[in-house]
Amino acid sequence: MKHASPDELRTAVRKSYGDIAVKGQAGCGCGCGADTTGPTQLATAMGYTATELAGVPEGANLGLGCGNPHAIAALCAGETVVDLGSGAGFDCFLAARQVGDSGRVIGVDMTPEMITKARDNARKAGASNVSFRLGEIEYVPVADGTADVVMSNCVINLSPEKAQVFREIYRVLKPGGRLAVADVVASAPLPDVLKEDLKAYAACVSGAITAGQIESMLAEAGFVDVSIRPQDQRRELIKEWSPGGNLEDYVVSALIEARKP
Repeated sequence: MKHASPDELRTAVRKSYGDIAVKGQAGCGCGCGADTTGPTQLATAMGYTATELAGVPEGANLGLGCGNPHAIAALCAGETVVDLGSGAGFDCFLAARQVGDSGRVIGVDMTPEMITKARDNARKAGASNVSFRLGEIEYVPVADGTADVVMSNCVINLSPEKAQVFREIYRVLKPGGRLAVADVVASAPLPDVLKEDLKAYAACVSGAITAGQIESMLAEAGFVDVSIRPQDQRRELIKEWSPGGNLEDYVVSALIEARKP
């Protein structure tokens, strides 16, 4: 992977998550405890409540993520939310309940199989205030100044062009708009065996960068009030991604907040 291009990395990630959508499996498919842990248990370990999980359409929760961005999103009725890397629609459907009929939620995902699954879930649930668009988070298919809130759960680390993602988030937010992200952050230098492993990249590990790097990228994009808070209580969740692999020694789940002036 040392010499993999951005497009080669995106192709690997797209294939990995396309397979997850087709198989309907829980977890990332890269040793994330999917064989022994179901999506409800995985989501609970990320910080989602029983009330949140009870209201999600069947098939929307695939156990993907590393935290709960809703814990910091503070969504209000009537707001417009954009969810980057929306998968089967899990966080979108949660957001739709909070913004109500007067609000709307736009999910963006680069995997056609995930978009198909999410749209099917929306039809089954009758979620008329949710829509899904195929696209890459480096070039978000949403107009300037559309969103009150941009959310994401363990997806930005998968991008090989993270600074571009943050510029795009800034572009689609309204003035005063908020960023609410759960993602993995590098807490120690990754060993070469992980850095050069495409499977580890698709598993949300090899693409992680430090909190300091994220802060710099957000500031360069124009964001203010940046906050990055490690969630040490998610250590066991990360440990289960690769039992015995000691991933928890190299990456940590974090809640990332910022605001567009």
